[in-house]
Amino acid sequence: QCRFIFPDNLLGISWVDSSWIPILNNGSVLDYFSERSNPFYDRTCNNEVVKMQRMTLDHLNQMVGVEYILLHAQEPILFIIRKQQRQSPTQVMPLADYYIIAGVIYQAPDLGSVINSRVLTAVHGIQSAFEEAMSYCRYHPSKGYWWHFKDQEEREKTKPKAKKKEEPSSIFQRQRVDALLLDLRQKFPPRFVQQKPGEKPVPVDQIKKEPEPAPEAVKPEEKETVKNAQSAGAKGPPEKRMRLQ
Repeated sequence: QCRFIFPDNLLGISWVDSSWIPILNNGSVLDYFSERSNPFYDRTCNNEVVKMQRMTLDHLNQMVGVEYILLHAQEPILFIIRKQQRQSPTQVMPLADYYIIAGVIYQAPDLGSVINSRVLTAVHGIQSAFEEAMSYCRYHPSKGYWWHFKDQEEREKTKPKAKKKEEPSSIFQRQRVDALLLDLRQKFPPRFVQQKPGEKPVPVDQIKKEPEPAPEAVKPEEKETVKNAQSAGAKGPPEKRMRLQ
């Protein structure tokens, strides 16, 4: 059974045969790996030649070419198999490593693939952060740049609005307003007057003025006292005399 995730990339696929899982051990793991349905197995390798000629795996050291060896084993859960290029009985060059966990075979990524994946992940995260930051940026010619966050709008909506207390006017304001109203009334006197509420306004010219009271008759004695007071005020206070010692 083979599960393909990315058919063009062996790092994205895995392979497992459930019938082999109960009998996997150090001696049978290479036979399990050499199954024809395994996409990681190269059928032109020296292991296939040794298998067809019914020779032991010790003869791989005398051959030149691609071969598979068991590099590490931790029964029954973990096995590591290496693919290598043998150039001489003492000289080999590793090509790839495969690890088997609970019967499932994966290819171990190389250093270049790991760095490339981490760089792509970091770049994707940075790009997503910049795109999200740009979505909150606002600009207006009169205001400039500022940040506008969605959660700030929700908090402002849910936040109870405090009622503003109406402050009473000060004494200075009241006196100043009364003085301004009096000044305006003197400059622009009213043309119509409403004498009683509900009545039609009447022009000021048509209002009858009440006759002024006649001046009371002044007694002759009072006139003399007034004249004496006026003459005394005109002459001024008497001069002070110098005292003789």
